[in-house]
Amino acid sequence: MTVINSRRFFIMASICSVLEPRLVFASQQNAAIEIVDQAVSKINQIINSGDAQTQMLRSFERVFNVYADVPTIAKYALGRDARTASEDQLKAYIKAFSGYFSNKYGKRFREFIGGRIEIKSVVKVKNYYSVNTLAHMPAYEPFEVDFLVSDRSGRPLVFNLIIEGVNMLLAERQEIGALLDRNSGNIDALIDDLLVP
Repeated sequence: MTVINSRRFFIMASICSVLEPRLVFASQQNAAIEIVDQAVSKINQIINSGDAQTQMLRSFERVFNVYADVPTIAKYALGRDARTASEDQLKAYIKAFSGYFSNKYGKRFREFIGGRIEIKSVVKVKNYYSVNTLAHMPAYEPFEVDFLVSDRSGRPLVFNLIIEGVNMLLAERQEIGALLDRNSGNIDALIDDLLVP
């Protein structure tokens, strides 16, 4: 009886050791799809809401702060200067970046009015997931937007977008770097610049 129980335990443990990574993968993959699905649903609602631009941009910022890893995106865009900024500066910068980013991309998303974004597939890439979507716009051919999702912050969040092959994180690092250079490396002046609509 003891031998049978031990054997049964060994078999079950072996099965679990094989299945657990797959279950974890499926769970993480589903979480990545779900976070993008929710974000896309909100974006589609805002796009087709008929709201004035000011209201739409505020709505985009709320979506950005709920579904994106804002601190990671902001710090990456700031580059090495994120390590030398004071805690207060970093906090103010992240808040200013949130508004800047939402205004910039929210205005672009206005071009989607009458269109939609649909999820096509998801793949694991190293330690994150790439959720591939197809953006349909009335005046353009459909184009791809990849949402990169990671749970390094403690829960699945979007940390990057690849729009028609253009890496948003790298583009923002160049943009913020140029703004910082224009302000002679002064982070407070950069924050003031980002606060200007």
